[in-house]
Amino acid sequence: MSNLFKQYLGVIILLIGVAILAVFAFLNGVTNVILLSGFGIILLGYVVYIVLNRRLE
Repeated sequence: MSNLFKQYLGVIILLIGVAILAVFAFLNGVTNVILLSGFGIILLGYVVYIVLNRRLE
């Protein structure tokens, strides 16, 4: 993988989690499972971002 992709992989994962939460909020389909999965993906994005940026430095 290129360094540019590795650098922004965490942010991309984080935005996927935000998109999941936004789509279901607009569709009025908010349940606890959707909220927890979106939150989990956002947390995963933060962790991936931190870990990859520490390894690239």
